[in-house]
Amino acid sequence: MADWQPQYSLADLQFLMRRLRDPESGCPWDLKQDFKSIVSHTLEEAYEVADAIERENKHDLMDELGDLLFQVVFYSQLGAEEGSFDMGGVIDNVTRKLLRRHPHVFPNQDLHAYFPQGSNFNDDEIKAQWETIKAQERALKKAPQSEVSNNPTSSFNPVEDSVLSDVPSLLPSMNRAEKLQKRASQVGFDWQDLPPVLEKLEEEIAELKVEILAAKGKDFRAPEIHQRLQDEMGDVLFSCVNLSRFLKVSPDAAMRASNLKFTLRFQYIEAQLKANNSQFSDMRLADLEALWETAKQSLSGTVSSS
Repeated sequence: MADWQPQYSLADLQFLMRRLRDPESGCPWDLKQDFKSIVSHTLEEAYEVADAIERENKHDLMDELGDLLFQVVFYSQLGAEEGSFDMGGVIDNVTRKLLRRHPHVFPNQDLHAYFPQGSNFNDDEIKAQWETIKAQERALKKAPQSEVSNNPTSSFNPVEDSVLSDVPSLLPSMNRAEKLQKRASQVGFDWQDLPPVLEKLEEEIAELKVEILAAKGKDFRAPEIHQRLQDEMGDVLFSCVNLSRFLKVSPDAAMRASNLKFTLRFQYIEAQLKANNSQFSDMRLADLEALWETAKQSLSGTVSSS
């Protein structure tokens, strides 16, 4: 039986981080890093957390959450070294933020205070509180340079307290589209029911078809043609995200599910071709379509059959 060992703590992880960044005895790779250089690693770790959740693998999830936590510790160490912030400040700041954002749980933003037993808030009250709090937070923040203000073709300066001003520009595009739409909806800029949303999507698809017809026989990569196609394709995708939002379906989750579905079916076809010593180049399109239908039937218990 292995010797019992005490669990390491957050303080131990912070000490490890300081050791890695020690100029005399630290790790050469860690010593070379700065805030910008580890951003890609942070994004990768976040996606690996999402992947573990998608696979419902709790052991992997624990491991990936540790990797993501290490990113927070790394940034905090960098901040401490330059004197801008540290881990204590990160924890204090997020705790105060959550106390402020949950007045229906913490009276007077007191971590240890409780409302009298039987007190409750309905969903509308909580939503109204949330919108008020977020508006106050945006007003307190110094508005960053927006994408619009950096656009040389823009003829106006965006308002500093825009409800969209703090939606991160580096979010994955589909997630950012959904967040932008939700923010606009909070102030009433939204359709009231589903039919106009479907009509808008159909309208955008029709406009894309017009551009496709206009480009018939031409090179889609030609700058002017490419720009028009990109604009209209973007509008179609943006409308698809909006439709997902109205259907209460996460567009990101839906796309990940479709990616998985495609991957499994494609790999099924690969396996069938390999078993018959065949290659894709040997097959007619009709044969591949038949294999695809077989894959759909064979994997119907694993993925949806659409």
